[in-house]
Amino acid sequence: MNILVTGSNGFVGKNLVSALKNIKNGKDRTRPNLIVDEIFEYDIDTDESLLDEYCSKSDFIFNLAGVNRPQNAEEFMEGNFGFASKLLDTLKKHNNTCPIMISSSIQATCIGRYDSDYGRSKKAGEDLIFAYSEETGAKVFVYRFPNLFGKWCRPNYNSAVATFCYNTANDLPITINDRAIELELLYIDDLIFEMFDLLEGKEHHCEFNSINTVLVDSGKYCAAPVTHKVTLGEIADLLDNFKAQPNTLIMPEIPDNSFAKKLYSTYLSYLPKDKISFPLKMNIDDRGSFTELLKTANCGQFSVNISKPGITKGQHWHHSKWEFFIVVSGHGLIEERKIGSDEVLKFEVSGDKIEAIHMLPGYTHNIINLSDTEDLVTLMWANEQFDKNKPDTFFEEV
Repeated sequence: MNILVTGSNGFVGKNLVSALKNIKNGKDRTRPNLIVDEIFEYDIDTDESLLDEYCSKSDFIFNLAGVNRPQNAEEFMEGNFGFASKLLDTLKKHNNTCPIMISSSIQATCIGRYDSDYGRSKKAGEDLIFAYSEETGAKVFVYRFPNLFGKWCRPNYNSAVATFCYNTANDLPITINDRAIELELLYIDDLIFEMFDLLEGKEHHCEFNSINTVLVDSGKYCAAPVTHKVTLGEIADLLDNFKAQPNTLIMPEIPDNSFAKKLYSTYLSYLPKDKISFPLKMNIDDRGSFTELLKTANCGQFSVNISKPGITKGQHWHHSKWEFFIVVSGHGLIEERKIGSDEVLKFEVSGDKIEAIHMLPGYTHNIINLSDTEDLVTLMWANEQFDKNKPDTFFEEV
């Protein structure tokens, strides 16, 4: 299949082209039935003569070209309607009736209520392509996008989420006049997933009730089935938590497929170089070091312990707290003894054979570096964050 992507350097285009290349080059094997032979990229800087060639060879077209923030209002119609007209005329020239996907906007639903030059231009593009389908019999798929967000989205342009992420990552203020304003947001990876479904003939159809998308078995329009409705205040609060993570070490809850998870990925894509790495506090003494790595809201914390040759660490027990010790480098011995018992459980551990050892509640435990020359490095996980006011840690030698 030869695929033409217009607007290939834009936010959606860049993500789509990158994903298609992964399919084409065999790097993404999640779509074994999708065969991509050639990807034709066309944008505002592309030699116009190539459009003729691409239209003659394409088996599917994603028309993502459009204008969002022109200098003059007239450019809306020229960029969003004019190019679509040119594209369709070129296809007619070559008698190519391949399927076409066109990106529209939910603002096209607002004609007659909240008229805008942008919305009118998108509606005109929709009407044009539906008429083209009636005339030629070509399949057309019109997607009215809500607000989009994700990596590579241009800040201070047409995405509040991109602007909020960029500004927060770069210590710039964000302006919110009403925290209660709700946005319907579509994540770029969810959109690309729908585009691949479309290529495989599994697109999701919809109709529009006012400005709300209603998925149906068949309908005039199409939509990605997963969107998120979030207030501006909720977005700002999440971004504040993400920004604080290098200092608090607390990773906010990011459930699978949640808006928080997708927003965090988006936020990270805007980090400047000086924030990509951040220091961790190493507690160092003559025995080695202990460093907290990561804390979670409900699933404890991770730390790394380094013991110098011959050193014994630990020698304490917990009522309820429990841990995993995972030696990743060096050679050591872990000992555990149930309080009130003389029996000692011994586990020889090594970075050459990585395994996890439970530190049991009610058992005093230690870890001994058996090497005379190299450090013992242990990754530790505790089922709760350390609370200095309730440490649940009591000294007793094994």
